[in-house]
Amino acid sequence: MFNPITFARRIPMSVVGAVLGFGMAAALAQTFQAPAAPSQSQAYSQDSSQNQSQAQDWAQREAQRAAETVAAASVAGVSVRDAEWQDSARKRTVPVRVYLPREAQTGGPSPKLPLVVFSHGLGGSRLGYSQFGRHFAENGMVALHVQHAGSDRAVWQGGPFALIGNLQGAASEANALARAEDVSFAITTILADPQIGPLIDATAIAVAGHSYGANTAMLLAGAAVERNGKRVSLSDARVKAAILLSAPPFHGEGDQAAVLRDVRIPTLHVTGTDDKIRVPGYRSDAVDRIGVFRNMPTAASGLKHLAIFEGGEHSVFTDRTRSDKALAIKAATRDLSLAFLRTALRNQSGAVEKVLEQIRPLLTSPEQLLARRFDAQVRPATQ
Repeated sequence: MFNPITFARRIPMSVVGAVLGFGMAAALAQTFQAPAAPSQSQAYSQDSSQNQSQAQDWAQREAQRAAETVAAASVAGVSVRDAEWQDSARKRTVPVRVYLPREAQTGGPSPKLPLVVFSHGLGGSRLGYSQFGRHFAENGMVALHVQHAGSDRAVWQGGPFALIGNLQGAASEANALARAEDVSFAITTILADPQIGPLIDATAIAVAGHSYGANTAMLLAGAAVERNGKRVSLSDARVKAAILLSAPPFHGEGDQAAVLRDVRIPTLHVTGTDDKIRVPGYRSDAVDRIGVFRNMPTAASGLKHLAIFEGGEHSVFTDRTRSDKALAIKAATRDLSLAFLRTALRNQSGAVEKVLEQIRPLLTSPEQLLARRFDAQVRPATQ
C-alpha cells in the first residue's frame, strides 16, 4: 500500500469530508457538508436515510449546476457531450464530459486544437469544475473531464458507516493508480475518436486537477515513488503541461524532491491562504502547496508559476462556492490557467506574466504567507 492514513473507527460525522490516499492528501471539505453531531449518541441515531437524503440533495444541486453550464455553454457556442467509455483491458467504465469549442463544430480547425484533461477531487464527478471546461472551450481548446469510479460521487452513497468505508476505499492505492490510468485511457480514446480525434493537436495536451485530482495530474506529469527498490511511475509522455490546484504533498513518501524529481514539464500551481485540509491524523495547508511547488523541478522552458490567492479556501476552485471573493478568485484562476496553457502549448510568451500583473491585488507571496505563519507561531511564546 502507499501508506494511506487510516481513519479512526469513531470519526465524528461532522469531520467526514476529507480523506488521504496513495501517500497523498485529498480533501473533500465542503464537497459535501455532513451534519454536525452535537453528541455521539445523536450522531449514531441519524439513520442512513437522512445521510442518503443529504447526498441526494447534493447530487441534485450538482446536476442543476451542470444543466446551467450546458445551457450557458450552448449560448457561447460550446458543445457539451457526455459518454461512458469502456476500458476493456481493465474492465472499467470511464465516464467523461467533453467540452467542444465552436471551431470543432464547423469542421477542420486550423491549427488543430489543444486538449486539456481535468481530474476531479475525491467525491466529485465529470459534471464538476464546469467553469474550467467551458472557459477552455470558449477559448479554442477541447476540455475533457474524466470521472474516476471508486473515488467519485458514489462514495456518498449509503449510511454513515458505509460512508467511512467508502472514503477509506477511495483513498486506496488501487484507486490512486486507477485514476492516473483513467486519464491516460481517456487521452488515447479521444485521440482515436473518428469525429473529435482529428481536431486535436496530439502534441498540445495538458492535464489539470484539484486536490486528489492534482495528485493524479502530478503522477501523469512524472511524479513517482519508490517500491521495493524501484520507482513506480505512471507518467504519460503525451502530457506537456500540468495545472495543479490545491496540490497536497505525497504524504508518507519521504523526500518530496525525490518523488517529484522527474516532473520536467511546465507547471502552474494555484492555492489560497486558507486552503486547509483538517482531518483526524492529518493537517495540510497552503504551506504544503508551497513545498510542492519548490520541490518540483523547473521545466527547461522555465515555465513554472505559483499563485496564492488571499483568503482562498480549498473549495474555492470548485463550482460550489459563489461569494463575491470566491467568484473573483475563480475568474482569476480561469484567466491564469488559460494564459499558462497558451504559453505552454502555443508558445505565447508573456501571457502568464500579463495576467499575474492584472490579478496581483488578489494575490500574496510565499514569503508573506510564511512570515505570517512564523509570526502566528512565535507570538504566543513572546507574550
